[in-house]
Amino acid sequence: MTDHDPAHAAVPRRTFLGASLATLGVAGCASPSADSAESTSLVSAGDVVLFQGDSITDAGRTRDTASQPNVQSALGRGYAWLAASGLLVQRGGDCTVFNRGISGHKVFQLQKRWERDCLALKPNLVSILIGVNDIWHTKNGKYDGTIEIYERDYLALLEETRAKLPGVRLVVCEPFVLRCGAVDESWFPEFDGYRAAARRVADAHGATWVGFQAMFDEAIRYAPAEHWAKDGVHPSPAGAALMAQTWLRAVVG
Repeated sequence: MTDHDPAHAAVPRRTFLGASLATLGVAGCASPSADSAESTSLVSAGDVVLFQGDSITDAGRTRDTASQPNVQSALGRGYAWLAASGLLVQRGGDCTVFNRGISGHKVFQLQKRWERDCLALKPNLVSILIGVNDIWHTKNGKYDGTIEIYERDYLALLEETRAKLPGVRLVVCEPFVLRCGAVDESWFPEFDGYRAAARRVADAHGATWVGFQAMFDEAIRYAPAEHWAKDGVHPSPAGAALMAQTWLRAVVG
């Protein structure tokens, strides 16, 4: 399927951004409760919500204000801020949202700072997007990790989280890339293995799954890959907005 397939050229983009997201909310963002028509929001009044991950989550957040919840500078300029904004609208501002993503991080680096940047905050819901650096940094010689190490460390991280935060709700976001910029065919099929590992981790811990790769695979039928993430990894404002909509649909319905 090319970016400009004639079979899809007549479909308005706003149709995709509206009605098609409903389809993605079912097909690409399945959760343990997504098959039920009675599924409800994972966020309740008074909850603490934490976004965790790498640069895609970090998105230029200001460290000086990191301790202040619900503040744009502390939440960055990416999907986490946009999702938090939507969440605060839907919840009437009765929840507390933090972002602790750090650019360049891989799973083992999350673990090293987990006590400070997760457990100490006592979140009711933890949303994690991690994985692209676990492969990208092996390609530039900065890391010698494998899919097996990624999955092992990720499983251990969520096991620790469940043990120390009984009742925590977990959201695992699918690692994603688009075929442009820094991403070429040499990433595949290995990257698909990281995606599959993340899904196994989510399933093992009963986490809600947010299908970002499925979302972008659909999105490139309506606009070129560069429109959503110029370098193939870091989303544009349009890509971040699409991620936020998809996250909200999976987490709060």
